[in-house]
Amino acid sequence: MRKLVFAAASIATAAAFAVPVQAQTLHGASQFNDDHAFTKAMVKFEELMKKYSGGKSVNFVLHKNSELGLEKQYFEYMAQGKAVDYAIVSPAHMSTFSKAAPFIDAPFLFRDLAHWNKVLDADILKPVADEIAQKADVMLIGYAGGGTRNIFVNKPVKNLAEIKALKVRVQGAPIWSKTFQAAGMAPTVIAYNEVYNAIQNGVIAAGENEAAGVEQMKFYEVAPHLAMTQHAITIRPLCFSGKTFKKMDKNMQAAVLKAGKEAGAYGRQIESGED
Repeated sequence: MRKLVFAAASIATAAAFAVPVQAQTLHGASQFNDDHAFTKAMVKFEELMKKYSGGKSVNFVLHKNSELGLEKQYFEYMAQGKAVDYAIVSPAHMSTFSKAAPFIDAPFLFRDLAHWNKVLDADILKPVADEIAQKADVMLIGYAGGGTRNIFVNKPVKNLAEIKALKVRVQGAPIWSKTFQAAGMAPTVIAYNEVYNAIQNGVIAAGENEAAGVEQMKFYEVAPHLAMTQHAITIRPLCFSGKTFKKMDKNMQAAVLKAGKEAGAYGRQIESGED
């Protein structure tokens, strides 16, 4: 009887001092809704993480529809190790930390989609990714994108003469402004979520994007003409905070890298198929 009482007391004491295992929560961010290719790629990342985490408890909170701002803010948050742990971000928004970053999807870099896929599969972008990780403490764990970018404009344009001095919105990295200037246009940098109103109010006449972005943001309503310039093929790195990554054990780190690569490839298939 004394042994039973002692055993019961030991169990009760252990239960009293036991600390419940807390599930890790990772926060993602997307400018778009559930239907966009980028959001779907991040949802796939979450699914794959749960598959590859070896049974470890991990929760995901994906903030959609620009709830946490825009991609530029997401990247800054990840660099600081706060608010956002993973997100898909345009390389143009990484230029503050790395001058090489915007060259990841610079205009006229790829001949076609086959060439684009070959470059990504060969991991040729690794030196740029390493520089970004070193300078910004943000890891590029996968590559989404795949949409061919064209110019949407509020009037018909059929040749270089007709696009001369065209006021067109471009991404923030200098290489985009310089390229469009070289083609005779008048590029200007405007926040992505302000493009629709800027065209509607006559501040600009055009923008450039892939089909998924044009449809999501309804740019066709204010700029119904599409100039098939095919000037770039979108690459959107799936990023992960280096500070968050360093807090993980080796098995979880391996899961992040594997899930990120596969989720990026999944996102490329979706977006390239939407053009």
